[in-house]
Amino acid sequence: MYWTLELAYHLEDAPWPATRDELIDYAIRSGAPLEVIENLQQMEDEGEIYEGIEDIWPDYPRKDDFLFNEDEY
Repeated sequence: MYWTLELAYHLEDAPWPATRDELIDYAIRSGAPLEVIENLQQMEDEGEIYEGIEDIWPDYPRKDDFLFNEDEY
C-alpha cells in the first residue's frame, strides 16, 4: 500500500468520519483511480472509524507543511 498526494486527493471530500467500507464505496462512486480502491482494500478492517485522511496516511502533508506565504500574494 502506498499513498501519494494525487491518490490522497481523491479522498479529501470523503464523508468523514467513515469506516473502511464507506471509504471504498465513496471511492468507487466518485470515480477514484483503481490504486485508491486497492489501497483502501488492503487496510485491515477492524470496524475502525477514520476521522480524516491523516488516520489513513499519517504523513499526509498539511497546508502548514509548505513554505508558502499567502500574505505575499
